[in-house]
Amino acid sequence: MSISHLNLKGLNDAEIIASRNANGENKLEFKKENGFVIGMKSIASDPMVILLFVAAIIYFISDKTSDGIFLSSAILFEITISLYQDSRSRNALEKLKQISQPACKVIRNAKITDIKSEELVIGDFLMIEEGSLINADGEIVHANDFNVNESILTGESFEVSKSKEVDNNQIYKGTTVVSGLAIAKITAIGNNTKLGKIGKSLEAIEEEKTPLELQITNFVKRMVMIGAVIFALVWFIQYKHSHDLIESLLKALTLAMSIMPEEIPVAFTTFMALGAWRLMKMGIVVKQMKTVETLGSATVICTDKTGTLTENKMSLAKLFVLSNNSLFDANKVEVIEVKNLIRLATFASEPIPFDPMEIELHKAYKNSNNIDERINYKLKNEYPLSGTPPMMTHIFENTAGNKIIAAKGAPEAIMKVAILKDDETEKISAAIKTLANEGYRLLAVGEATYESDKFPATQQEFQFTFVGLVAFYDPPKTNINKVLSDFYGAGIDIKIITGDNAETTISIAKQIGLRGFEKSISGDELMKLTDTELRKTVLETNIFTRMFPDAKLKIINALKAQNQIVAMTGDGVNDG
Repeated sequence: MSISHLNLKGLNDAEIIASRNANGENKLEFKKENGFVIGMKSIASDPMVILLFVAAIIYFISDKTSDGIFLSSAILFEITISLYQDSRSRNALEKLKQISQPACKVIRNAKITDIKSEELVIGDFLMIEEGSLINADGEIVHANDFNVNESILTGESFEVSKSKEVDNNQIYKGTTVVSGLAIAKITAIGNNTKLGKIGKSLEAIEEEKTPLELQITNFVKRMVMIGAVIFALVWFIQYKHSHDLIESLLKALTLAMSIMPEEIPVAFTTFMALGAWRLMKMGIVVKQMKTVETLGSATVICTDKTGTLTENKMSLAKLFVLSNNSLFDANKVEVIEVKNLIRLATFASEPIPFDPMEIELHKAYKNSNNIDERINYKLKNEYPLSGTPPMMTHIFENTAGNKIIAAKGAPEAIMKVAILKDDETEKISAAIKTLANEGYRLLAVGEATYESDKFPATQQEFQFTFVGLVAFYDPPKTNINKVLSDFYGAGIDIKIITGDNAETTISIAKQIGLRGFEKSISGDELMKLTDTELRKTVLETNIFTRMFPDAKLKIINALKAQNQIVAMTGDGVNDG
């Protein structure tokens, strides 16, 4: 690609060094902790383990060597299981972290250069194109039909159109380019990126004891108090009769320790390790063994929607044809008008599709037509996705000179450039409302005729005919109804926390059998609630839409404040 017309020279060598010295390297750096040391600290601070050590020492002092050896072996067994399981989990997690793209393209010294992603500095001009992973945060200075999947941050799989306009020019580390090309000036690297800040915020979360750990701690404390009373009483009585201080002390300690349940920590660790091992056999990485017990104690599960409850892919569900004002299911492709709608929608898509909806349209075209006429047509001209709301147009022509001019985009965009009668506008609006209320994502399709080979400068100058609407939805996972049913059977409440809109979420909630799907609240509405209102709302509401990380955390904390044991699941970093 030539960059001479862009007038972008990029940083020179001196500026690169100065920027790196001032801002560091493009690496995510978090607290480095020694897993073995952490594991040993955790074990050493366990009150039951401390008591076991004390008991073993007393056995050795009182010449009960066999009991001392047996108890010491049990302690070593527990420590070995804990450290081994923790080590396996940490190794698996370290491997999962290796997702960074090793190289990227930048403009430096007026040339396009390949560098390692960690060598990016603030001020660099980063070139990103279809299929690449964005390596840092930045502002777009040039874009061409540029769309990004930001699901790692937002949790939603829909592509987001980006341009160099001020309100829509931000790119973020960790997101993926779906289509097009852009050049962005880097504004944040490493821990200062949006992704890095989320990671750092997770470090600030203090680890809490599990319900069983709290119960065991309280039990041990009570037993210690009882043991101390028994020790004092036995020692006093024994010393009064024998007047032998050491003998009285040993007998009192031995009797006091006999009431302590030494088996609890061994059994507890063993069961947790077995549970973690079984989960790992199922492909689930357990960072800490106590996660197994916490999951079993959960009273509320907060779950993301896209990719967690749903398959995270777009399926063609319904079609609306304006000419006969009818809605059709996607399997009714034998109707001539429906076939034509799918045909035009496919021609309006990229010839080699990469967008999930375009892939679905190409598949539908193949299934609905015995003869594939695409092989006879070549792309003559293309108008990339543009405008507010956006639309795109493709012009194809065959050897006989016949043209197909097809457009697709937001319904409002196609309606704006189409010639419509008042009653047609009403029919389209009614169809849009019906489909939107059912949670579908909509694209409108238009067709134009144009004889000249000298095409207008913008696609909006064509006189389009509004053909119809194609409706997509992200289907629920096949087993999700049973999963929810099992959770409800176990007495666990389910709450959906998603960045998607209310209509789509409620539609999915109905299909999967979520209780209380009738009531929902948005992230902005939630942030305005008082603490009292918030606590009541999070208990009574099961659908939370248009959520962002701060709102999600507020929900979790409000539930925990009411003695709920909360589990959170999702496929985005924002769910952390």
